[in-house]
Amino acid sequence: PEVAATYTRALALCAQVGDESLFPTLLGLWNYYELRAEYSTACELGERLLSIAQTAQDQDLLVDAHAALGETLFFQGDLRNARDHQEQARALYIPDRHRTHAITYGMDPGYALSFSAWSLWYLGFPDQASMRSRDTLALDKKISHPISLAFTLSATSILAQFRHDVQLAEECADAAIKISLDRGFPFYLAWGNILQGWVRTEQGNIEEGIVQITQGIANYQAAGAEFGYSYFLALLATAHGLAGQPQAGLDAIVEALAMVNRTGEHFYEAELYRLEGTLILQCPGETKLDSSVQEAQACFHKAISIARQRGAKSLELRATVSL
Repeated sequence: PEVAATYTRALALCAQVGDESLFPTLLGLWNYYELRAEYSTACELGERLLSIAQTAQDQDLLVDAHAALGETLFFQGDLRNARDHQEQARALYIPDRHRTHAITYGMDPGYALSFSAWSLWYLGFPDQASMRSRDTLALDKKISHPISLAFTLSATSILAQFRHDVQLAEECADAAIKISLDRGFPFYLAWGNILQGWVRTEQGNIEEGIVQITQGIANYQAAGAEFGYSYFLALLATAHGLAGQPQAGLDAIVEALAMVNRTGEHFYEAELYRLEGTLILQCPGETKLDSSVQEAQACFHKAISIARQRGAKSLELRATVSL
């Protein structure tokens, strides 16, 4: 309620003192609603930020506005438009000029480069995504802004998980955990622990990994964050599948899909349905003649349809292979 009241006051003040002077306040509110996975409000704020920046013809404001709107659109599953904004932010971003934005806004706007790497992978350009991610990580190490580096390490670990690069995911998750412990970043500490838990399951330490993912998700929510929650639940569901616990995995999928429907977080929706189909086929006592096979096939077809609609070629390929 207090944040909503602040939002209302900020919009009222815009009419009195001009939008441009309240850009930092509106960006802070966008960040709050984004982290809470209230994407409709975050998108409205992102569009307002872009309008302010375009009216002012201020390239410094434009880089932050495009970065913010690109991130929100990505999590809503609007991958093509997300990439367009991310590329515009990338074109405007000048590291030496914009690193001071981290002081005003808390994060170097170069974070858009990490999200653009995610979009590239989703849209079917894995090599470009990997190169973009490596370049972004090298840049953040050079800039040496701790919280921006913690984010980039976490984001690089997630991209490695998308690509099933266990070694890189582990290296970046470990580094994110270290800097988060040193600097006191509970948000990225949780990300790192969740990804480290996924690595453990892939290395054969499945029960240990499940415990770590579960605890990481709990700590993440305790920090007040919700965005990306459906993806983290998908990692937990995958781990339960590896452990031979398909029903526990399906329970996690049900929770993840409920979150998707509640918040509009569609970016990983296709993969959730693919995982649902995979877990259904793992349930005991089923044969290829059972209705469960048709149910799994329906999940795979739905995953393909959603991925195709959103242009998520990498997820479409996964679902097609599963089918």
